[in-house]
Amino acid sequence: MEESLRTYKVVTYGCQMNVHDSERLSGLLEEAGYAKADQDGDPDLVVFNTCAVRENADNKLYGNLGRLAPAKQSHRGMQIAVGGCLAQKDRDTIVRKAPWVDVVFGTHNIGHLPALLERARVEQQAQVEILESLETFPSTLPTRRESAYAAWVAISVGCNNTCTFCIVPALRGKEEDRRPGDILAEVEALVAEGVVEVTLLGQNVNSYGSDLGDREAFSKLLRACGQIEGLERVRFTSPHPRDFTDDVIAAMAGTPNVMHQLHMPLQSGSDTVLKAMRRSYRQERFLGIIEKVRAAMPDAAISTDIIVGFPGETDEDFEQTLHVVREARFANAFTFQYSKRPGTPAADMDGQIPKAVVQERYERLVALQEEISWEENKKQVGRRLEILVAEGEGKKDNQTDRLSGRAPDNRLVHFERPAEPVRPGDVVTVEISYAAPHHLLAEGPVLAVRRTRAGDAWEKRQAVPAAKPAGVMLGLPTIGAPKAAPAPAGSGCGCD
Repeated sequence: MEESLRTYKVVTYGCQMNVHDSERLSGLLEEAGYAKADQDGDPDLVVFNTCAVRENADNKLYGNLGRLAPAKQSHRGMQIAVGGCLAQKDRDTIVRKAPWVDVVFGTHNIGHLPALLERARVEQQAQVEILESLETFPSTLPTRRESAYAAWVAISVGCNNTCTFCIVPALRGKEEDRRPGDILAEVEALVAEGVVEVTLLGQNVNSYGSDLGDREAFSKLLRACGQIEGLERVRFTSPHPRDFTDDVIAAMAGTPNVMHQLHMPLQSGSDTVLKAMRRSYRQERFLGIIEKVRAAMPDAAISTDIIVGFPGETDEDFEQTLHVVREARFANAFTFQYSKRPGTPAADMDGQIPKAVVQERYERLVALQEEISWEENKKQVGRRLEILVAEGEGKKDNQTDRLSGRAPDNRLVHFERPAEPVRPGDVVTVEISYAAPHHLLAEGPVLAVRRTRAGDAWEKRQAVPAAKPAGVMLGLPTIGAPKAAPAPAGSGCGCD
């Protein structure tokens, strides 16, 4: 007798790498016979893909698990699974604190989730499986991509850095690089499906090649992406200043479909703090990279990550961070108050900064960056830009009757809805009329609309509802290589 169709929901916290893993988890579940739950429906399975980088990560998880406990009691057969970095770190603690969780799995064995769920159902007890090393590279697993026009493509997993504030290398392991041919084959397959933008993804994306013995492998990969017909935009995240070499700058400047957009984590502008963080560059080196990038690509939009209140940070150290922000003139910055993470060297350092001091510095940094972001965005007023129309980027689009998308440099642009139909994945040309700190407006008429294969792919996806399998077909995974499935892969956790 067939069981009724089971539905699932994946809740993702953290970086783009987790977003990539969640697309794999969705693909695995759908291959196993699940269907994605409606927004308002009660799913039969909830999967939390967790992050361990920030201090409130476990509070957020356990809070959500607590809210699900009554739902599980009243929903017969409901299952809950917890994966990702926090699961890799906390292991049995999750089941002890939330005994109603059915499965705990780590960052190295996401492919085992369907089998673990079935085992938990049959044995009526929680399954905890944490592997210490990667078993299958994530991009060999099935995927359910959220976008028809843009895709993540993982080029490596893991990280060889030893930053004192970061727990990611301990949870995701040493860097492992994919072979260039496998990466390019995936990109070509994605383009054949209609994708026009890919983001190359790694915890430290520009150290790609260290595992292959080729220091210029990343710049070669960028240039090779430039040869793929139909691929309009190439991005990458996140690079590390230590590994950011002149050949990468040359490849960015010389490859037309590599966007002039760079996310370069600073973390601190103080040489003293950078040394304590075990970051292998100093202020002069960082600003030197920014200067070279701007010399090669004057229109480049550069963003960053900054941590405020690292142990031992003095007022002078913080002033050095403000100095770098003024000099670098970032288009935007992801700013964080230092979070003490158990298991990291920084957690046991002397000189932990009082919360009130961290808060005051944080507010000053945010105010300065807001001012700079606004000034930099104002420089875009009057420019004509090609915008890749996006889905879900503009939260107020329905009220304002506007559409939204991304400029080549990744700035968010809201524009007036044209008379002719425009689909996510299509490209419009607009003239920027107004700038705010975090977005641009094109208030005049759209100057041109270019319908694309990506828009066709989006339209096709809307017209054909996802196939509804007849029943649940879980159980042990098949032996041998997975079915070939083109698939994609964020900032590696802001810790690069």
